[in-house]
Amino acid sequence: MTESLYLLSGGAAQGLVRTLQSAFERSSGLALQPTFGAVGAMQQLLRDGAACDVLILTQALIAALQTQGLVLPATAHDLGRVKTGVAVKHGAAAPRVDDAAALRAALLAASALYFPDPQLATAGIHVMKVLQALELADTLAPRLRPYPNGNAAMRAMAACADQDVIGCTQVTEILITPGVTLVADLPPAFELATVYTAAVCTRASHPDAARALIASLVSAEHAPLRAQAGFLPV
Repeated sequence: MTESLYLLSGGAAQGLVRTLQSAFERSSGLALQPTFGAVGAMQQLLRDGAACDVLILTQALIAALQTQGLVLPATAHDLGRVKTGVAVKHGAAAPRVDDAAALRAALLAASALYFPDPQLATAGIHVMKVLQALELADTLAPRLRPYPNGNAAMRAMAACADQDVIGCTQVTEILITPGVTLVADLPPAFELATVYTAAVCTRASHPDAARALIASLVSAEHAPLRAQAGFLPV
């Protein structure tokens, strides 16, 4: 039976990991077993004792976990910055979202807003802050469609029949979802660029293979793949 390498990762890295998974499995002889979701949920899985060799979370969370002894020292490497963006269904007209007024108008015109968990997901927490800043939190409350993570939110948006919906999550999660189209990043006043970092878990069963996976994810060779997936240089 093939042994496994376990990955707990924020959903932002799903597209990049999936792109490199087959090559890693061939070179390592291990089956990569990734779990993707909101970073808060992934952190909780780690604390609850889930099998984990590699973590991909926000830079701040990885730093905190290293301080707490849950990440091996000197194994953390940044994948890149991920911006939060606005999405529409494929074929729908793209609204202006380049400033606060335009974003407010686009949100008000939408029949529903699909976004990640506002309690556990980086982008979901930020979306609620944006709605509050635009004084739309109460107005749009009946139209909010939160999902456990950005990937789930975008898949649900793609599957719905309504063409007048709008989505907001990390760009990487929009780009990998068939049926939705990235309109643009959030406007400068509401910009969120999150640095994602990979590190080896202290209780890793395969620490050398974990390091090899991280080296592949952050390598200069794979810089074009990171850019294609929506990661910007740190």
